[in-house]
Amino acid sequence: MGNSLKTVFLLGALTGLLMLIGGLIGGRGGVYIAFVFAVIMNFGSYWFSDKIVLKMYKAQEVSESSAPDLYNIVRNLSLKANLPLPRIFIIPGETPNAFATGRNEQHAVVAVTEGIMRILSKEELEGVIAHELSHIKNKDMLISSIAATIAGAISMLATMAQWAAIFGGGRSDDDEKGGIIGLIAMAIIAPIAAAVIQMSISRSREYLADAGGASITKNPYGLASALEKLTRASQIIPMDAKPATAHLFIVNPLSGKALMNLFSTHPPLEERIARLRSMKPY
Repeated sequence: MGNSLKTVFLLGALTGLLMLIGGLIGGRGGVYIAFVFAVIMNFGSYWFSDKIVLKMYKAQEVSESSAPDLYNIVRNLSLKANLPLPRIFIIPGETPNAFATGRNEQHAVVAVTEGIMRILSKEELEGVIAHELSHIKNKDMLISSIAATIAGAISMLATMAQWAAIFGGGRSDDDEKGGIIGLIAMAIIAPIAAAVIQMSISRSREYLADAGGASITKNPYGLASALEKLTRASQIIPMDAKPATAHLFIVNPLSGKALMNLFSTHPPLEERIARLRSMKPY
């Protein structure tokens, strides 16, 4: 299954799970209430994501005069990708990494760490920047916000299920004990299932960004080589990153910690590199 189609399927699965748990607990009204609250919770993250994350990592905006090499790479690749030039930031620190954010193409940001600029060649850095521009072109910030909103609504409904179980509620016509057990099971299983689906969406978007970046540069090997270097360097110099922003980075800054693949925001780096290595130069 292609990654674009997979994203559509997974978003549909999330929506179906939301409707299922809503129907079991609060009916259509319960779904609407939880969804509205989730939209409110995620609106700020979507609308102000660039400001929040840039401040969090003390990123500094650069101009053509202050970082000419980086600026020229971003500008040239933006032209190739048919994108407006995003704002460009550098994050202090030796851990090599990069991310893109912003609510749309007109309000996009590309940020790289000082460390990534030290260890990558021009060809490798172009691969990384093209990957990030692909995220912008694919509207991945919007897609991740939609997934987070639906998952958030499911978590709220699960909390409602817990309270309903405590007070002996539920909409089941079965005996009280069976209804409580069903509510407890739903309250436990639904948020886990939603998180697994949400992370699957994030991983599918990473594969798409890898392929899109290779298409922009016409050279998949540059990004593959960059990922190989980033894999080694991120283990030697771990990044003090926040879990809530881990999905933004080109390589998972939390990869040094114990994370199950199902709950990882990124696909295995070995698989990403193998896919890029199997592509032919355009």
